[in-house]
Amino acid sequence: MKPSNIGHSIGRSGYDSPLPVRQLGSVRAIVANCGRRSSVVAVLLMLLNGCGSGNNRVLEEVSEKAYTVEPSANITIHNRDGAVLVYGSDVNEVRVRSLKKAYSHERLSRIVIDVSAKPGAVSITAKAPPQPKWAFSDHSGTVDCTVVVPATASISALDLNAGEILLDSIRGAVRARLNDGRIFARNCFTNMDLTVNRGTLALSYEWWQKENFSAQATMVQGNASVWLPSEAGFHLLARAAHGKIANDFNNVPVTAHSSGGEMKIDQIVNGGGSATINVRVEKGDIKIAEANP
Repeated sequence: MKPSNIGHSIGRSGYDSPLPVRQLGSVRAIVANCGRRSSVVAVLLMLLNGCGSGNNRVLEEVSEKAYTVEPSANITIHNRDGAVLVYGSDVNEVRVRSLKKAYSHERLSRIVIDVSAKPGAVSITAKAPPQPKWAFSDHSGTVDCTVVVPATASISALDLNAGEILLDSIRGAVRARLNDGRIFARNCFTNMDLTVNRGTLALSYEWWQKENFSAQATMVQGNASVWLPSEAGFHLLARAAHGKIANDFNNVPVTAHSSGGEMKIDQIVNGGGSATINVRVEKGDIKIAEANP
């Protein structure tokens, strides 16, 4: 932070300049006001100088543990700020790698990763210290969780306040909620219920499997995109309440409604198959794209 200019501003305002004789009567009042202002200025200078004088180096702490589970285990993950990256694998274990970050040892030591594991269920909760009320206090503290799970495990609850969620190669049912940030789901041929309050949301399928699944993506404010191979067969449902829809699979026209500029798509693509892609955006745009046109 740049040095404060408050002291220079006071000098320019004329407090150090000689006063005309006709103003001598108000000298005492001016001196009193200056005294009070000087006290306020001194406090401000201390606070402003403190903003840039601290050590802003990020402290990190890594931990990793593995838990043996059943292939159909139920997983729940709760985090406040940071990232949650979930990968499906062919091993019957849940591996949790957590990266804690903070600006002070005190804040870092108060971040706790609580894992409760049984063969049929695993609960992962990142607990950060409460945010201080004082504006100049240390508010740091994030957790990046990388979780490897059996591909067939279900994720009944994944909650993150701010940051990024990645879902990769999951075959069990998924329910994820994000307040602010980005959700990216890749090659998840399974029932998904994804919601983002503000940010971006993307679904990507690099190849296509004829599976019976429904992927539902809901965005309150932001843009959503879906990338699918040209040969994919699915039922496409899309609604942009206050936005536009771009559709590479546009062999049927987009339906536009005059009330509030709403746009909708209800389309069978390449025969439909058993899969449904349902994207709903309240304020923002939707893009349905061919991954390999």
